[in-house]
Amino acid sequence: MKRAAIIVLDGLGIGESPSTARYGDAGSDTLGNVARAVGGLALPNLERLGLGCCRPLQGIRCPASPGAATGIALPASEGKDSTTGHWEICGVLLEKAFRTYPNGFPTHLLDEFAGRTGRGYLGNKAASGTAIIAELGEQHQKSGKWIVYTSADSVFQVAAHEETVPLGELYRACDIAREMLVGEHAVSRVIARPFAGRPGAYQRTARRKDFSIAPTGTTLLDRLAERGIPRVGVGKVDDLFAGRNITSEHTPTNADAYRLIEQALEGMPTGFLFVNVIEFDQTWGHRNDVAGFHQGLKELDAWVPRLLARLSGADLIILTADHGNDPTTPSTDHSREAVPILVLGPKVKAVRLGERRTFADMGATVAEYFDVDPLAVGTSFLREAWN
Repeated sequence: MKRAAIIVLDGLGIGESPSTARYGDAGSDTLGNVARAVGGLALPNLERLGLGCCRPLQGIRCPASPGAATGIALPASEGKDSTTGHWEICGVLLEKAFRTYPNGFPTHLLDEFAGRTGRGYLGNKAASGTAIIAELGEQHQKSGKWIVYTSADSVFQVAAHEETVPLGELYRACDIAREMLVGEHAVSRVIARPFAGRPGAYQRTARRKDFSIAPTGTTLLDRLAERGIPRVGVGKVDDLFAGRNITSEHTPTNADAYRLIEQALEGMPTGFLFVNVIEFDQTWGHRNDVAGFHQGLKELDAWVPRLLARLSGADLIILTADHGNDPTTPSTDHSREAVPILVLGPKVKAVRLGERRTFADMGATVAEYFDVDPLAVGTSFLREAWN
């Protein structure tokens, strides 16, 4: 019986790639800069696995005999968002980045959106989600108009107070936006952003829902489905693949994701576990919260022994990321970075995997592990790392 997992630590980049400066992210180094900002990291369990062997990190040594195969992967797709990163991991590369709208969306699109949903709109600008709710939440509640905004990423976000607009109506409106935003105006994701509370104390709720564009090529998930190999999702991975060949239980916190990973490994005799661990990106990276990010790393480190205790036989587990989100830089958005690779399992050899040319090498490795048809891109490192 075979079990494999890819656990994506959302936003946990590990420094510059050859294309970082081209994206305006020169100097971004999520793990490296956080390590320097806190005077060095103390993460003994991740250190023993070999995190410091992926790239040098202040406070983290590279042990002579690490507990994992180690390396980094460079982004090959155009773009730096979660959809792009997860698709690349699973073997689909984008030659053109998803379109962004730093100056807001064309008026004719929003007028059509308003006409089809029966509500007007407020905002229409790039903004922090918490900031725009604080700015426009009270006006939204009085008028019933949607709060529409975007970010540096390819997203069309619709915020609504749960007591002003029923949740089902918000989701239907996002379905309509998803139908509209294709072709010339295709965006990676339409995101429903429900919130609650009173003016001055609004808070986003856990009932966020993403409406992603469907993958443009055959993914690892498609290959596994063709062979009837079970696929279990934790976090927002189903949204990132438009629900194609994956279902997932969403998690508002990292702790929830860790708990569900444990449950999955305890109850899954065979199959593929695909995980997005959200808070390094959503909670700390986007808010430039270095202290929170550091605490999140310590909590991840404390959880590692619980993960290792649940591995047996021929289990193959890959810890990685999908992009960077450096909380030490002025930007509050994603950064174009390399990502770490830590490959765990009782049969894994502690080899140095080097610098991989694409995230897709990880998906290619899982495809070879399950003996399914190879992906369109990616070079498997299974034979290098497997006893």
